[in-house]
Amino acid sequence: MIRYKTASEIQVIKESAQILAKAHAEVAKAIKPGVKTKDLNKIAEEYIQDNGGWPSFKNYHGFPSALCISVNDVVVHGFPGEYELRETDIISVDCGVKYNGFHSDSAYTYPLEGVGSEVLKLLDRTYESLYLGIAQAKAGNRIGDVSHAVQNYVEQFGYGVVRELVGHGVGKDLHEDPEVPNYGKKGKGAKIVEGMVFAIEPMINMGTKNVMQEKDGWTIRTNDHKPSAHFEHMVAVFKDRTEIVTTHEYIEESYKFKWRNRNR
Repeated sequence: MIRYKTASEIQVIKESAQILAKAHAEVAKAIKPGVKTKDLNKIAEEYIQDNGGWPSFKNYHGFPSALCISVNDVVVHGFPGEYELRETDIISVDCGVKYNGFHSDSAYTYPLEGVGSEVLKLLDRTYESLYLGIAQAKAGNRIGDVSHAVQNYVEQFGYGVVRELVGHGVGKDLHEDPEVPNYGKKGKGAKIVEGMVFAIEPMINMGTKNVMQEKDGWTIRTNDHKPSAHFEHMVAVFKDRTEIVTTHEYIEESYKFKWRNRNR
């Protein structure tokens, strides 16, 4: 069942999303070779709690951390831990915040400065696919229009679109209806109407679309161990417009490696 949000509820979600965005930025400042992923998690958790929020992921169905940190061939749901970042890594940071009863959720994949051009292209194109999906997330369209826009763009480059994991509604619960796949057909799926708030999150693999789950019950990797990129925004649908309620602006101000479109 889709839960439609009022204007005042969307405002609270925006406030939650601001805390989230600034937590992401604090993490972005610390990403460099030699940093342990558990240290990035600590930065985010402390920032969120110091600013009146709660990390949505912590204790969610038993997940132990504030961040999902997914390196290289890990698609999503990686655990922060003792792993030390290397110059050639890409690292996806997914985070959620609960504030005044409402969740926000966004993700960003960072390349370190030793990442090669083909992997940078994967990140660029995944980022672009997110905005192509957002462009279709407007009242009167259907979820399939969003899904098709993402899939149609990235598959032309030979990339794999993960099937098992999807975007989702967000509100009083971290995961609500509707599901928002990154593959699908135009004109199919739930109708997009005023009051819907949902996350669009392309998870795009350099190789096969197929993934595996590790024995920890969380970590998802690509079957062929090629890299995977993940970007996520939340949108709120109004009668005459759609607003992106999360932001990557603070990340892009904070992260020293200005990687986007370097290969263009």
